[in-house]
Amino acid sequence: MKIAILSDTHDNVEALARALPALEAADAVLHCGDVCSPFTLKRLAEGAPDKPVHLVWGNNDGDRRMLAEIAARAGNVILHGEFADFTVGGLRVAMSHYPAVARAVAASGQYDLVCYGHDHQAHEERLGAALLLNPGELAGVLTGRATWVLLDTDTGTTAWQTV
Repeated sequence: MKIAILSDTHDNVEALARALPALEAADAVLHCGDVCSPFTLKRLAEGAPDKPVHLVWGNNDGDRRMLAEIAARAGNVILHGEFADFTVGGLRVAMSHYPAVARAVAASGQYDLVCYGHDHQAHEERLGAALLLNPGELAGVLTGRATWVLLDTDTGTTAWQTV
């Protein structure tokens, strides 16, 4: 199984549009927060119509009521709130927008994959049995690089993507 991991889109619909064709290779999409606006979530959901899109809140997600409405209407978006705990591709997954939360959760030894965003810094690290992963920023505004990650659960390998 292949899992696309994104974060910090910050309404950069151009970067999202460039990433969407490559998301076709994924069986599931994880977004670690800061989609920001409902129209951006709508584009993400429509761009991955045949796969689940798991999403946690970020600190810049503005109209949460409308974001929740878009998620419910989309049919493929699972809005987890502040923290996600679920299984996909045989992996026990946790997601939080915040690095400190993610690091503590990864250190607990209860998860195979822990994903986060917020600081816009691409990061991959093994912490015990957990893969701790920040896909960087899809927006590309702070680092100058619009990145995301494709994780192959069969091989355990990550393929870093730049759009």
